[in-house]
Amino acid sequence: MQKIAVIGAGTMGNGIAHVFAQHGFSVHLVDVSQPALDKALATIGKNLDRQIAREVMTAEKKQQTLSNLQTFTSLSSGVQDVQLVVEAATENTDLKLKIFRELDEHTGPATVLATNTSSISITKIAAATSKPGKVIGMHFMNPVPVMKLVEIINGYATEKTVTQQITDLSVQLGKVPCVVNDYPGFIANRILMPMINEAIYSLYEGVAGVTEIDTVMKLGMAHPMGPLQLADFIGLDVCLSILHVLYTGFGNQKYAPCPLLVNMVTAGHLGVKSGAGFYSYTTGSKELTVSERFS
Repeated sequence: MQKIAVIGAGTMGNGIAHVFAQHGFSVHLVDVSQPALDKALATIGKNLDRQIAREVMTAEKKQQTLSNLQTFTSLSSGVQDVQLVVEAATENTDLKLKIFRELDEHTGPATVLATNTSSISITKIAAATSKPGKVIGMHFMNPVPVMKLVEIINGYATEKTVTQQITDLSVQLGKVPCVVNDYPGFIANRILMPMINEAIYSLYEGVAGVTEIDTVMKLGMAHPMGPLQLADFIGLDVCLSILHVLYTGFGNQKYAPCPLLVNMVTAGHLGVKSGAGFYSYTTGSKELTVSERFS
């Protein structure tokens, strides 16, 4: 695998493209929006500059990385002659199924189709194609250039050779691969999201405040970030979507989203990306301020 296509130029897509390009792969970054592609390239450039500032990257290596990137607004053009496609579009089942139907049409029988989904069934996505054995989950963590884990998810029909290919590829990228099977939430979110949901319930029921909940988990459990701050960082809408997948998939009340989370998402308080969640976020400031709603 030397030529890779990444579908989606958002936070995860540009991070995935960055990592592949940095490790010498020819990368086609595909998005329907040219402004999104331009923004992605600018973000990658800034992140490479941060690596230079930390002396883990040279200016020459930065230019090599950027030269490995090409952008496309046409999916059919962007996936021509690639050996691997990594889909990193919005976490929406219908959208992903549509993309995989198109990928099936425009890629060859040997092309591996991976999805960066954090919760949607790999088996369901694979069923939208004519080659389910070539479909696999490749779930990167945010921020992709920094986080080491890649959660590799086997669908029901994923071929063992494909799993090995993606495992080896993850190691080439300097990541630590963990292979899991396709059940709601996989491993990362099956464990993480109930913890976040319980933290939100603790706030909702008045057990403790935002700062207290996050401080207990940071200092008592050695978490680098408290669960409420992490929820803001992930996006409260994404958390809610994943909890819906868990609740629907298992039919177990313990996965039911907290009403407070539902209300916050309905109100458009989505965390960092909207400027307000459990904390308020001011552009250019690294100071965390508890949202007025909870102070």
